Amino acid sequence: MRKFFCFIWLVCLTFSVGAQEILSLDSCRALAIANNKELLISQEKINSAHYQRKAAFTNYLPDISATGGYMRTQKEISLLSNAQKGALGSMGTQVSGAMQSGIQGILTQHPELTQNPQFMALIQALGNVDVATPLNGLGNSLVDAFRTDTRNMYAGALTLTQPLYMGGKIRAYNKITKYAEELARQQHDSGLQDVILSTDQAYWQVVSLASKKKLAEGYLKLLQKLESDVDKMITEGVATKADGLSVKVKVNEAEMTLTKVEDGLSLSRMLLCQLCGLDLSSPITLTDEREDDLGPSPVAANGIDLNTVYATRPEVRSLELATEIYKQKINVTRSEYMPSLALMGSYMMTNPSVFNGFEKKFKGMWNVGVVLQVPIWHWGEGLYKVKAAKAEARIAQYQLDDAKEKIELQVNQSVFKVNEAAKKLAMAEKNLEKADENLRYATLGFEEGVIAASNVLEAHTAWLSAQSEKIDAQIDVKLTDIYLKKAVGELKIRN
Repeated sequence: MRKFFCFIWLVCLTFSVGAQEILSLDSCRALAIANNKELLISQEKINSAHYQRKAAFTNYLPDISATGGYMRTQKEISLLSNAQKGALGSMGTQVSGAMQSGIQGILTQHPELTQNPQFMALIQALGNVDVATPLNGLGNSLVDAFRTDTRNMYAGALTLTQPLYMGGKIRAYNKITKYAEELARQQHDSGLQDVILSTDQAYWQVVSLASKKKLAEGYLKLLQKLESDVDKMITEGVATKADGLSVKVKVNEAEMTLTKVEDGLSLSRMLLCQLCGLDLSSPITLTDEREDDLGPSPVAANGIDLNTVYATRPEVRSLELATEIYKQKINVTRSEYMPSLALMGSYMMTNPSVFNGFEKKFKGMWNVGVVLQVPIWHWGEGLYKVKAAKAEARIAQYQLDDAKEKIELQVNQSVFKVNEAAKKLAMAEKNLEKADENLRYATLGFEEGVIAASNVLEAHTAWLSAQSEKIDAQIDVKLTDIYLKKAVGELKIRN
């Protein structure tokens, strides 16, 4: 049973240790990049710009479209008037009467024909036949033949359009979408560096407060030991109660300082967890928290080529791309007031069709041609718009020049801060050596009874200040190095 409980205790201890997640700087950067919503948005902007560039290229290719329609009308289109329809309908009666009048006129002028038996037999045969009936049917069939029956109309067309010359609009638009895609990538890189910078700042803030927490705990232990020694000395009569009260005040101040550091450390861990996409209460430990020395001595930064900086800074490249986009917008604006030429081809069909009378069938025809549009006069609108586009292009160029000047100042300031941080760290290390030596002498003198407790407290305070300044200087070296890399555009996922 004892072995079983020991095994359970070891398993629980293993799980509790494993739950404490240890993160390095690169791990924090990777988590922050993977969980940053702004970076995810900028990545989708890159995808959008990529597909817009592909869509712009299709303007070079022929466009094929189909159109269809149906229309129901109240009345049909009539090719004959009502009077013409009535004339055609009575055509049989009129022809029959004319034939009878003609026969009577012939017999009147030539009475001798009545003696001709063949001729009289023909007249008798015609009299027995109703000539008007078939002639009336002929008139009605002619009226029906002229009907269009267009109350139900169907139409369809398949059209092909191939641009031949659009004033340079298509070429300019393709360049704009190409620049826009690269601009989206540069903006993503800029946002990536911002995320890395924010993560590094939060990381080193946690490391700084963790180091100060260790310092505060060590300082509190020293004061507690001193308090115990002073209490013993008061009991022996070699120290006064005032000395004891002075030490107790310092102990209370150290406890308050430790509480403040712990609170600040908890908040800093929450901020880092939020940036990394972790739960705010996640128990994380940073690799550099375990290091007593945060890194080697810094190297002074000198000899930075500004042209290289301009080539690597995404902000500069973004402004350069914006300038190129505005230049192409000038061409787009100018193309709206230039001639355009396109090849057109289509196949059209209708029902009723008109190619063989008005038939209730789908029939069509193809056609091919060119369309030319030439703007003639717009009261100077095109000239004004082109001048406005040129002004926007000049604004983008001025913004680029201004950004380069500011980046030059930023780089020089970053170099200056890096060198200053290196100097401060060197001075802090020297001050710490002196404070250590002073504290050692003060402690020995107090133990020998030749130095007062107040002097020992002053030595402890000086030592604490020197330790804190060294931690601040080390963190400052880390941060100024990050700021310099950000200024020169070299801030990457890995150092």
